[in-house]
Amino acid sequence: METKLFVFDTNVILHDSSSLFQFQDNDIVIPISVLEELDNFKKGHETLNYHARAFLRTLDSLDSDQLFSTGAQISPNNGKVIVRLEYKFCDHIKENFSEDKVDHKILNTAYMLTKINPDRTVVLVSKDVNLRLKARSAGLKSEDYTTDHVKDVSALYTGKQIVENVDSNIIDRLYKEEVDASQLPELDLQPNEYLILKNNKHSALCTYNKQYNNIKRVNKIPAFGIMPRNAEQIFALDALLNPNISLVSITGCAGTGKTLLALAAALERKKEYRQIFLARPIVALSNKDLGFLPGDVSEKLDPYMQPLFDNLNVIRDCNMQDGTKHKSVKELLEEEKLVISPLAYIRGRSLGNIYFIVDEAQNLTPREIKTIITRAGEGTKIVFTGDIFQIDHPYLDSQSNGLSYLIEKMQGQKTLFYAHITLEKGERSELADIASSLL
Repeated sequence: METKLFVFDTNVILHDSSSLFQFQDNDIVIPISVLEELDNFKKGHETLNYHARAFLRTLDSLDSDQLFSTGAQISPNNGKVIVRLEYKFCDHIKENFSEDKVDHKILNTAYMLTKINPDRTVVLVSKDVNLRLKARSAGLKSEDYTTDHVKDVSALYTGKQIVENVDSNIIDRLYKEEVDASQLPELDLQPNEYLILKNNKHSALCTYNKQYNNIKRVNKIPAFGIMPRNAEQIFALDALLNPNISLVSITGCAGTGKTLLALAAALERKKEYRQIFLARPIVALSNKDLGFLPGDVSEKLDPYMQPLFDNLNVIRDCNMQDGTKHKSVKELLEEEKLVISPLAYIRGRSLGNIYFIVDEAQNLTPREIKTIITRAGEGTKIVFTGDIFQIDHPYLDSQSNGLSYLIEKMQGQKTLFYAHITLEKGERSELADIASSLL
């Protein structure tokens, strides 16, 4: 069977440093211009810097003589990797693309490889949709890096089921006691999955306890002055307040209350945790670095962090009548018991006994999600919130972002410590709801 020749763009490596091992027995070409770009990412504490260093260490561990000639064997189960020096720009590429862009150097390398290897399929792999389109315009095959893609976003786990025509006696009993799950119609239930049981106008909101195989009613309760307004918000608060659930993901479009509920729950449970961290990844506007913005670091970050402070102000306003709660929010900030910060500024801190909320988690890669979770210490609760259809990251989409990946991977794992809920109804205003659905 013919093996292919895959040409890597830099962003593939920065997305996943183990990408070398994901192409079976096919061969991989790393243009020298990619190594030059990786050199700019070696230093730093971001995930991109980690990937750059890890990938370069992997290359360095291979046979250096073969790496720059016939190709070094990646592993017994993989093909070879070759670092290829730049080719002179061919006329076809030179006529259409400038020679001073790294992307075009990578494109030229892929194009020349098709001429040198007419009997092999050459594929340019890039997370950059624009480069993929340029490659196709030049008659080259190009692909996204899809190893960690979610297959079907429309089929993602929502965290709840609506069950119709449930025996009314079961619904009545749930208002008094827990009910054995076997008494419900045969359902494929996940641990901590939420249920809306209905019989005409008779209904009950419940959650499934996998450990005891029973169904328990979920009560509508406030958190730090914030009262849930619909069934999904009731479910979300139940998961956020449950001390036995240490990993929660909440998705939904703007205005559904994801961040507000998470922060309110954290404040409600503040005595049980050493600190509350509320963080979000920084994705610069128009894919520009923060350095191009005027002002000092604080002034540069303010536009990105302001939505988090807005949610905190909503909670403070809801507690104006309760002087104790209103005052405690200010004290928590002053004493750094409540820390609102860019995610990069929190990554290096100890995550033991922390209520850790990561907002806008759809802008994280699968690797970044994994890194955050694996650093959680004893007694820590991690909450990821975001809208998987509102991606700001230039190389992520609804299928490849870390939040979608987390939900898909955790579904069906039968883990007792995870819960997810998709919020569906916007609660900002009628105007906001109409705009969200129509525009």
